[in-house]
Amino acid sequence: MFPIRDHNPSGRRPFVTLALIALNIGIFLAYYPGASDGQLARTWMDWALIPGLITGGSHPWTLLTHMFLHGGWMHLAGNMLFLWIFGDNLEAEMGPLPYLGFYLLSGLAAAALQILAEPGSPVPMVGASGAIAGVMGGYLLLYPRARVDVLLILVIFFKIFTLPAWIVLGLWIGVQLFAGLAVQGDEGIAYFAHIGGFFAGIALALPLWWRLGARRLWTRTAGQPPHPVARYPLGVSSVPRTGRRR
Repeated sequence: MFPIRDHNPSGRRPFVTLALIALNIGIFLAYYPGASDGQLARTWMDWALIPGLITGGSHPWTLLTHMFLHGGWMHLAGNMLFLWIFGDNLEAEMGPLPYLGFYLLSGLAAAALQILAEPGSPVPMVGASGAIAGVMGGYLLLYPRARVDVLLILVIFFKIFTLPAWIVLGLWIGVQLFAGLAVQGDEGIAYFAHIGGFFAGIALALPLWWRLGARRLWTRTAGQPPHPVARYPLGVSSVPRTGRRR
């Protein structure tokens, strides 16, 4: 189950979000396709975030560069989908440059919590998901009742249904909290980075939320983005129907 779109796109061209998506895809295409295991290992050693190296005072640049690396096609596609869904409204509300700073600070906070949780780990960490988790946290604070379409896949069963953002994002962070405490990275997923980025996003968005009216904002907008509702033709077919022949 994962979100595929929200019902109130900003209607503006989200230049920073598009630039981040293009940069992530461009960097991925520059090193991943056709790379051998040895070449990928050298890329991770030079540019991925390795907590043990950071705590040892080495490779400080990887606090930033790890946000633009991904471990595979699905890793990249999933992260870019989440950034596209939740990034445009936040960018429209914050403005391009503040939004970029918000994104990068969320990624740094995500890295900090992962390092704090596993300070001596030699395992490389890559991915934009910590920074994107910050975008999701800010989105939840500003638009808790935004309508989000979710795709449910159960083997061969596909279904799209709509849920409020507080349920979609609440379930997501609940899974991260449970998995982070239960498996502690044994699955190769940096759960604490997701947690750190998400709550950093909420904290970083708090000044904007207060400036927009805090709880009065939710009352004024019904907890939804202040943009026209997009109409999606769910389940409507353009194929003409015919009667059954006898």
